[in-house]
Amino acid sequence: MLPAAMDQLSKVPPKAWVVTFAGMAVNLCLGILYAWSVWKKNLLASTDHPAGSPMAGLNEGWTYLTDAQATWAYALCGFIFALFMIPGGRVQDRYGPKVGATLGGLFLAGGCILVGLMRSYTGLIVGFGMLGGIGMGMGYAAATPAAVKWFGPHQRGFIVGLVVGGYGGAAIYISPLAEYLIAHFGLSGSFIGLGILFALVVIVAGQLLAWPQPNYVPPAPAVDKGIGNPASGARLAVSAGMTRVDWSAAEMLRTWQFYALVFLFIGSAQSGLLVIANATPMLNRTAVTLAFFAANAWLLSSFGGLVNAAGRIGTGLYSDRIGRSNAYLVNGGISAACLLQMPTIMEWGNVILLFLAVGVAYWQYGGGLSLMPAFTADYFGSKNLGFNYGLVFLGWGIAFFVPQLAGYLKDVTGHLDYSFYISAGLLLAAVIVNRLLRRPFKPEERRQAA
Repeated sequence: MLPAAMDQLSKVPPKAWVVTFAGMAVNLCLGILYAWSVWKKNLLASTDHPAGSPMAGLNEGWTYLTDAQATWAYALCGFIFALFMIPGGRVQDRYGPKVGATLGGLFLAGGCILVGLMRSYTGLIVGFGMLGGIGMGMGYAAATPAAVKWFGPHQRGFIVGLVVGGYGGAAIYISPLAEYLIAHFGLSGSFIGLGILFALVVIVAGQLLAWPQPNYVPPAPAVDKGIGNPASGARLAVSAGMTRVDWSAAEMLRTWQFYALVFLFIGSAQSGLLVIANATPMLNRTAVTLAFFAANAWLLSSFGGLVNAAGRIGTGLYSDRIGRSNAYLVNGGISAACLLQMPTIMEWGNVILLFLAVGVAYWQYGGGLSLMPAFTADYFGSKNLGFNYGLVFLGWGIAFFVPQLAGYLKDVTGHLDYSFYISAGLLLAAVIVNRLLRRPFKPEERRQAA
């Protein structure tokens, strides 16, 4: 980070950083969704254990599931998560972030504990898919808007990246922790133990979330002296894409830019979700002769979590310098190229290239989740960001239909090749729309500019 930016960040009150890192802590628990493949691996049926047959030992009471059953719990959780971002955003905007975070922690924890107690597919659907999705939506909607209010628009991308980086980075520790808990306490023990942990962390961290005082004004950007300073030019380019007024949800829904942002969200999210849902089988197909990776399949999930989190922070940081649209172009273009090459990489059996291509996909996916709330705030203001972003976030929920489609295509063809090509095409289409996108103007804002 440049010295001028560091100087401005140092002028922000300490409370702002408390809120930012509390939001990150909340998201570090909500991100259990990205470690779902660890549970899926232990739930799936095999030739020795057909679907519907009972498990034994620590998992007595559970039965083995089909791939579709295990995937539906993951997909349903993501879709309900997206739906409940809307009421979650309304709660945040009206009652404050503490209420939303507390409700989110209670729903997520209660859902995980219910799964552990029910020991069934129904328990997975109700506990993880429904209650877990509600908890994630309520909690996620509280964390980011609370932090954004403390910082100026010129720092928005970086701060959003920090907060949502917790969600992306959750898989780093949840994946190995879940493996350990399943091995020593069974599936039920893992869900109950993590449910209790999440309740404690989310509820405690949620109490640290707060809005600034109504008369609070964030520190302004540093003024770079000298004509032609590239840092100054970059800041002017970014600020030109930011609204000076706040939009209500009703006003936002009447603009074509809202629907374009939803499509951008679908494009960036679906490609990452496709890789996340299939990371373990992709590694198994690529490293058929490497026993180490077969025995430690969680490594790709944790690696993805690390890059996912880094992509959110990194993309948010350089989007503040080069603009949201340019950042989306860079991330989306490179990731689409990697998606097109993914079938060839797996056919070659090159694990190094697989980790590289998967890393790009995770970076782009994580970057999209820091760009989209920043885009929403830039275009429609920060006052109603919780509810407005909840509506834009519907694009993330819709994106879950692509990995579900990939599952059906794999059943028919035996591979994911066509799924990667479809995903790359959607992402490239979103990149094109992104280049055509310009922020909306209210009549009064045009009058002020004149």
